[in-house]
Amino acid sequence: MRGLELSERYYEAIGVPMIREKFASHADRIAAGLVGDGSECFGFDDEISRDHDWGPGFCLWLTQEDYHVIGHALNVELSKLPQEFNGYAPRMTSNWGENRIGAFEISQFYAKFIGATCLPGNLMDWLYIPENSLAACTNGKVFFDPCGEFTRWREALLRFYPEDVRLKKMASRCMTIAQSGQYNFKRSVRRGEFVAARYAETKFCADVISLIFLLNKTYTPFYKWMHRALLPLPILGGMIYEKINTLVLSTDNDEKINIIEEICAAIIEVFKQQRLSDSSSDFLLDHGPQIQAKIKDRALRERNVWIG
Repeated sequence: MRGLELSERYYEAIGVPMIREKFASHADRIAAGLVGDGSECFGFDDEISRDHDWGPGFCLWLTQEDYHVIGHALNVELSKLPQEFNGYAPRMTSNWGENRIGAFEISQFYAKFIGATCLPGNLMDWLYIPENSLAACTNGKVFFDPCGEFTRWREALLRFYPEDVRLKKMASRCMTIAQSGQYNFKRSVRRGEFVAARYAETKFCADVISLIFLLNKTYTPFYKWMHRALLPLPILGGMIYEKINTLVLSTDNDEKINIIEEICAAIIEVFKQQRLSDSSSDFLLDHGPQIQAKIKDRALRERNVWIG
């Protein structure tokens, strides 16, 4: 059983009766689900995942007013629930795995990920929230949300970056992908600087994946899952997944150089299809400024194209 399914079953069998018995006056005001850090929230958990921060548990989310009234008591009652469920052992919480389950005030829960107790209010607020943090606080599943407040936050964030911010990030990725992959990887190999070459290859892969997620208007998850999460993306997801896999496994540097160019060519073709760039160059560096020029906000458009 995957962790997300286990969490929902545990909530329905153990959590709901407790809430109805102990907090009847608030039973129709408490949202529940499992969202946040952890492979199970992305549906990527397996047998290896079960050695820490995995097992029966769920999140409860309350408005600020309700949390002040019952938050502490609710967490006390949650701590008393059976730790084993349906044949699964208790969660083994790691040193850094605390506060992944339990009762939370909604704005404080989101603040752990976006750095503020309110939704992003302007382009700069959006620009500086890490993609993987946004992926983490919009993943998983909401089992029950009678008030809709938790879902209001969730849906606002799931609408993705404002278009100007998306364009800014895409322009920046063009620059760093070209620099690391099309330029510095080849030069580092020729110089015999193989540590630099390996770093350039890794940087290239990470930024390509980020760009593909931006093209699909989906947040890039934590680096451990970013390659795997490519597969379901409709725009270049499966193709880039396979190309990067081949690139990383190859021991032939000439083959690696060819794959890098194939990846960049595929991305440029999508740019042309979506009218993001009309440059005829096969060097992604030349497409970054073209994309940045489409930004409507003047201050953002005039920022350094490399920064995004």
